[in-house]
Amino acid sequence: MARAQSSLPSPGTLLTSRGKIFLGLGVVVVAAGVLLGYRDVTRIGLVLVALPVLALLLMPRRTPKIRVLREVDPPRLAPDDRGSVNVRFTNVGPRRTPVYLAEEHLALQLGDRPRFVLPRMARGEERRLRYTVRSRHRGAYELGPIVLRQRDPFGLTFLTLQLSSRAELLVLPRIHPLGDGRVRGTSRGSEGEMPQMVALHGEDDVSIRTYRDGDELRRVHWPATAHRGELMVRQEDRPARRRALLVLDSRASAHPGTGVRTSYEWAVSAIASVARHLVANGFVVHLLTDTTLRDGTTEHSVDLDAALEALARVQPEEDSRLDRLAAAASPFTTGGVLVVAAIVADDEEPLRTIAAIRQPGSRALAFVLDPATFGASRAGATGQTEAGTALTGVLADAGWRTVAVGPQTDVARAWAAIASPSTAGAGV
Repeated sequence: MARAQSSLPSPGTLLTSRGKIFLGLGVVVVAAGVLLGYRDVTRIGLVLVALPVLALLLMPRRTPKIRVLREVDPPRLAPDDRGSVNVRFTNVGPRRTPVYLAEEHLALQLGDRPRFVLPRMARGEERRLRYTVRSRHRGAYELGPIVLRQRDPFGLTFLTLQLSSRAELLVLPRIHPLGDGRVRGTSRGSEGEMPQMVALHGEDDVSIRTYRDGDELRRVHWPATAHRGELMVRQEDRPARRRALLVLDSRASAHPGTGVRTSYEWAVSAIASVARHLVANGFVVHLLTDTTLRDGTTEHSVDLDAALEALARVQPEEDSRLDRLAAAASPFTTGGVLVVAAIVADDEEPLRTIAAIRQPGSRALAFVLDPATFGASRAGATGQTEAGTALTGVLADAGWRTVAVGPQTDVARAWAAIASPSTAGAGV
């Protein structure tokens, strides 16, 4: 239940400007009438004084007990999609509520704040309100509180109450389709030994490896043994799922601008798009951001809904550092995972730290964001700078497949540049 919160301020603060003028003018008129001996003038002054005083006395002194429930449909929105919020007010107090002018507090990104009249409600009576929200940007937005305002018929007094109920609307990152191409995982470590067996069984059904001393003979896979000419055994009863680690650079100092940072939103959108693409390809996904590192969820795989929710909430952080992300990524890369990162090319040393997490034989892909192009004007943001291209080479030299991106770069084209068998590394 959301109760109206108000400390019922002093009578002087409850008076509007009109009420204060009436009171002050009434006092002056009463004083003038008394001094000059005009009774009619004195009576007029008393009336002027009495009106705001009576309005204060008749103002309800008990805060109403109103339950507020919100239903957001749908509870998660994509950018530029419209959602509806249904608000249900119920008078759970013992007395009839007065008429209020109500206003729902919303973030500016969701549109104009809805204002409406909340009529009198008897005990147990219910009223409903519906309004529409829309946001161009991802994020977790708070709905509420609702502010109730009450005026007397003459506009002499004004009371503000606040209903404490709040709800949340989640706007997911913008997701781009990345095509139907299959993603090749790594060929080492816990991902299983894949060479040559992919052609036999398909990449989604690789659960066979060479025979090792101590393996049970009942696990020998005879068709594969005949094909290879050496003993092959089933690694486990069902194919091991491939894993991927998605790394997001959240350094506020690296992403240019303030407020909604174009480079950061590009990176979040790219990681979200890759997450959906990899899940559709059968990968187990781990998300590595400063937030998941703090709350300990990086080590746990996430489904697509959880990944998109986490990416909807992330924000650039002042104390974010790539060396911490690199240290957290090392246990994954030593086991063999596909690494996909969105990194800002602002300085060579942090990039070398991230570049070192790739292990020989594993795959590492990187969207390298050039801060110079994201910070430039729209007219000059179509190409990559020489410095950005050079820093991209730091990762490429360590065996990463990289693509330098700018604000006008299409996410799908950038992904094709690093995920396809062709050589990557240039800006697109």
